[in-house]
Amino acid sequence: MPKNLRIKSARAALDLSQKDLAEAVGVTRQTINAIEKGDYNPTINLCIRICKTLGKTLDELFWEE
Repeated sequence: MPKNLRIKSARAALDLSQKDLAEAVGVTRQTINAIEKGDYNPTINLCIRICKTLGKTLDELFWEE
């Protein structure tokens, strides 16, 4: 799985830490870290919560080119 730099950049654009995003979507900071590193494939529900929190669409954050 590739790294998800789109989540990282969207999170940084909102000045959110991994911990901030994790708390907003109901997971641990380690989970967000693993998603960004490409070590963890989030459920669709978690993907949607991340998108809503970051103000992005599923396509913008998770679609593989």
